[in-house]
Amino acid sequence: MNSSSSHQDRPLQDVNIVGTLPLISPAELKQEFPVSEAIADHVWRSRNLVSEILRGHDKRVIAIVGPCSIHDPGMALEYARGLKKIADAVSDRIVVVMRVYFEKPRTTVGWKGLINDPHLNDTFDIATGLRKARSILLSINEVGLPAATEMLEPITPQYIADLITLASIGARTTESPTHRQMASGLSMPVGFKNSTEGSLEVAINAMKAASAQHRFLGIDHDGKTCVMTTKGNDLGHLILRGGRGGPNYQAEFVAEASSMLKAAKLPPRLVVDCSHANSSKDYRRQPEVWNDVIAQRAAGNEDIVGLMLESNLHEGQQSLGDDPRKLQYGISITDGCISLEQTELLLRSAAETLRGRS
Repeated sequence: MNSSSSHQDRPLQDVNIVGTLPLISPAELKQEFPVSEAIADHVWRSRNLVSEILRGHDKRVIAIVGPCSIHDPGMALEYARGLKKIADAVSDRIVVVMRVYFEKPRTTVGWKGLINDPHLNDTFDIATGLRKARSILLSINEVGLPAATEMLEPITPQYIADLITLASIGARTTESPTHRQMASGLSMPVGFKNSTEGSLEVAINAMKAASAQHRFLGIDHDGKTCVMTTKGNDLGHLILRGGRGGPNYQAEFVAEASSMLKAAKLPPRLVVDCSHANSSKDYRRQPEVWNDVIAQRAAGNEDIVGLMLESNLHEGQQSLGDDPRKLQYGISITDGCISLEQTELLLRSAAETLRGRS
């Protein structure tokens, strides 16, 4: 070894980093896109309502409904306005929360969502993505709908969490200590999906971990690295989404999940995802799952507190392709979705079924 050579000639970090770009701080973004008193009141009341359902004090059912992912702000707002009219019509039995998912976990590669790649062209303009996400959330809350999203990147909540009523941790990240710690500090209820393999134990362990106090590295509102200290989130709930072994929405699986939660000394709060493995990854089978689960709830199973449905303006799925300008308006570019019209039929039918029980 040449003793005269400097360690700068032999870099020890950032070997595979080709560039860094400073981001706007959460505080600065919130100054650009501030929360009005009316929206703040709406988010607070929506969170309180969902919390009351999860605690069993309100007997309505939560329906988390909307696109698999948001890729077009105008489309998202048009969908929200249509969904709001339906939500008002079923509000005596169902509390509708709109899916507003900006981050997409990937098994290998693919479009990572609006925050990461808002121009849909691999330019990864994250600063614009954060601005678009916050603007969309403000508009949806202004319409009068609560918003739900998956918390994927642990830094993102500082930018948008004040506009979220209901959060989820996905099947690929439920086992992650980072996400469990993050969930312990979130200001809204958090659902934990069973693993992609179908393991309920992973999600139950996540609920237990997130209900405890934690200390971990994060960023504050000014974007500075800091130690986050949390008090724990006691509004965790289990989301059944099926697994590699098949669906897990049927009554016997719901009963098993409730039993496992009770054995873990956790409240038996269950949300059923009608998509993913529960529909065998066929969006057209979501109504079959939905109707089965609504029938279970109408028959008296109050451990089921909610359902999730992937729905868009129009049914189907399309590939992103090389030119975003060629995309068909109102159709998902990630998982296939049922149409808003089909969604309305399911929500109205479910409300009638639930009314018939009382």
